[in-house]
Amino acid sequence: MVIAFAMTMFFSCAVDLKPEVAFNVPVGIAENIDLKYTDSGKVKANLISPKMLDYSNREFPYSEFTEGITLYLFDKDNNKSTVLADYAIAYDKTGLIDLQGNVVLATYLNDTLFGDQLYYDQNKQWLSTNQPVTFRTDGDLIHGNGFDSDANFKEAEVLEINGIITLDE
Repeated sequence: MVIAFAMTMFFSCAVDLKPEVAFNVPVGIAENIDLKYTDSGKVKANLISPKMLDYSNREFPYSEFTEGITLYLFDKDNNKSTVLADYAIAYDKTGLIDLQGNVVLATYLNDTLFGDQLYYDQNKQWLSTNQPVTFRTDGDLIHGNGFDSDANFKEAEVLEINGIITLDE
């Protein structure tokens, strides 16, 4: 009787966990990736990473780049600017890439932005952050709390600035 009771208890217990909650594993893993974003046949962005984890089976799908990324951005004249980050996560539905850890943005004009986090909106081709940044350009060293720019850096703006800025009289 004790064995029958124990067996009943053993088989009547059930764990009600969804597979994606029980196991947080990617649906795929890619190594040495080289993704290109094109518009009208022209490359607008090129993302390179040693490793990508694919979570496209989630309700809000994303890709995670745990070993960092290099992102090249091209303007209409094919000038290349580079963004480096230790970690990134790209959200499929929104086209947003969240770049984190030692983020460095170097424009084709050799202007350089340093920060801990930067967002790149692939659809709007817009870069932004509300985190502290340092922007180096032509001998100026500008510190700020935020950054906004189009991918071509024609409308680049450091927010809440302080630092050494050269002015023409």
